Amino acid sequence: MKKEFVMSYSCGKDSTLSLYRMIREWHKPVALLITIDKKVLRSWFHGVTNDLLNEVSQSLGIPLLLVKCEGEEYSEAFKKALHKAKNELGAEACVFGDIDLEEHRTWCTDRCNEAGIEAIFPLWLEDREKLTYEFIDTGFKTVIKNVRLDALSTDFLGKELTHKVVENIIKTGSDACGENGEYHTFVFDGPIFKYPIEFKENGIITNETHGFLDIVGVINE
Repeated sequence: MKKEFVMSYSCGKDSTLSLYRMIREWHKPVALLITIDKKVLRSWFHGVTNDLLNEVSQSLGIPLLLVKCEGEEYSEAFKKALHKAKNELGAEACVFGDIDLEEHRTWCTDRCNEAGIEAIFPLWLEDREKLTYEFIDTGFKTVIKNVRLDALSTDFLGKELTHKVVENIIKTGSDACGENGEYHTFVFDGPIFKYPIEFKENGIITNETHGFLDIVGVINE
């Protein structure tokens, strides 16, 4: 049975692969639900700017459902967004890119239960490494945007994810998929994009625990 769904979207590879699988099975996305850190006006966890989010939305042909919140508001804001997706956009389900972290699945499922919609996990319990190679081989292109410094060096920032780069990630002892938070990505092209997202690098920022590649959209004049 085909469903209308809202995609919990990070702009990263796992949520993009989940979205791709749902579209391939003829389910209909009604919105990209993206949480925004009110303090820095960038997406939570991946740090994507509003201009890039708008470009992603245009290229995918899926409207944005932005949720601006601070940390202590996160769960309640997410639940309210799910209610809006259900009541105003007709979403029957919310789709997530989680693979095998039970704590994440429980949190997502609880929020969906509170909103009265189904939680769907297209990648659940599949092999992490195989999923990473499936993403690459399907034709998606993504750049490594964030790294956890106790796992990966800043040398990985800005690299496009390829088979060779994945092999180098594994050699460090990190998970191929980055499911433990070793790295996060920004997907900028692939089979469900109408056009590639143009961006430029704006330097590297580090703190005690993470390194971040700052990227911004390219304004065409």
